Amino acid sequence: MQIFSDPELLQSYITDQRIQGKIIGLVPTMGALHEGHSRLVIESMKSNDITVCSIYVNPTQFNDQQDLVKYPRNLNKDLEMLKELGCQAVFCPTDKVMYPTEPVLKMDFGQLEHLLEGHHRPGHFKGVALVVSKLFHLVQPDKAYFGEKDWQQLIVIKKLVEDLSFPVEIVGVPIAREPDGLALSSRNLRLRQQERAVANQLFIALQLVKAALEEKSSFESAISTGLDHLAQFSLIRVEYLEIVTAFTLEKPSAEMGSEPLSICIAAFLGDIRLIDNLQVFMNNVI
Repeated sequence: MQIFSDPELLQSYITDQRIQGKIIGLVPTMGALHEGHSRLVIESMKSNDITVCSIYVNPTQFNDQQDLVKYPRNLNKDLEMLKELGCQAVFCPTDKVMYPTEPVLKMDFGQLEHLLEGHHRPGHFKGVALVVSKLFHLVQPDKAYFGEKDWQQLIVIKKLVEDLSFPVEIVGVPIAREPDGLALSSRNLRLRQQERAVANQLFIALQLVKAALEEKSSFESAISTGLDHLAQFSLIRVEYLEIVTAFTLEKPSAEMGSEPLSICIAAFLGDIRLIDNLQVFMNNVI
């Protein structure tokens, strides 16, 4: 496994692989790797000759500086996992490498920036789009892999690729979960024992909302079902629980046809913020 921190050495490696006709896959991560990341790497390795995994905690996507400071980091453990998986290359740059000067470019994703995560984490997707664009330029992958847990991020990145004509296929990989349903996340490492014991209730709430929709409940009633369930747990503070159209993230309407829905949640357990989502198809709820 090749490990790079210098972008010029990484690009030289990529160029050599291209000359040999190799197909390149990219798995962008912020480290603290878990089974969900492993699935991304494995999916990439199935379809590409070379998989490059980036490990970089990107400061421009954090609207809460304390969250940035506390974000879990364990590079040695991450590298061991990637080596065991058979990942061919890792790019782990420093802040100075990624941002040699203060970035001034601001991307605007319109309404997507004012919904769900965009509303609660202002500037977050500008930072995501900036670092992903940099990675696309440096690695020039044929395919890039992102987890569906960050559903809105996946939609934003697909829009980024469409608007800027990046020659990259974006591949979404289904959410990896613990046996009790909790979506795998690097932030789970920060949960205290009592918080972890109830963290799976977020997924249970999503399932209750989905079941209510499939029983033809109204959107408002279905959301109330999920919120009422979570209200039983004092350690959980819900930031939002919403039903939106899966691809535009707008409020659903009776005229939307067969477009799938996404039930999205963000909640705090102590000072740890977790997100999750569940997809529902309209033909099951109309």
